[in-house]
Amino acid sequence: MNHAELAGELFFNGYNCAQAVVVAFSDVTGLSKEFSSKMASSFGGGMGRMREVCGAVSGMLMVAGLLYGYHTPGDDEIKKAHYTLVQDLAGQFREKMGSIVCREILKNPPSDPAPTPRTAEFYAKRPCVRMVMLAADILDAYIREHPVTDAPAVGK
Repeated sequence: MNHAELAGELFFNGYNCAQAVVVAFSDVTGLSKEFSSKMASSFGGGMGRMREVCGAVSGMLMVAGLLYGYHTPGDDEIKKAHYTLVQDLAGQFREKMGSIVCREILKNPPSDPAPTPRTAEFYAKRPCVRMVMLAADILDAYIREHPVTDAPAVGK
């Protein structure tokens, strides 16, 4: 499955940037599309349109946490390893886009209730779809190199 194409399609169908990435990986996480969508719903627009961390990056990191995250409090080694993964994935995105911050990528002020004007030119470009597809590509590459051996034990 091409998760990048699916994430792009989901974005064009109305999912926010974070939702598009998380829902696209439902086949890997084992989460329902509805649950994935609800879990990621707050992170679109750089967290509730506050233009902070890009929602596509947040979605990518949510999936990484589900697949490779830790759950043992006090295990500093596994926490350090996971944070290294987070920094690597975010770093790859930053390298391609110049930032992981929504307002810097889209050149919007923070908490702008009327973000980038939705003109015909904007819709022709749909800049966020590039972010969504990039985040999915980065995550797919990581998963190919580090296959998930067990389905995540979500809620168990």
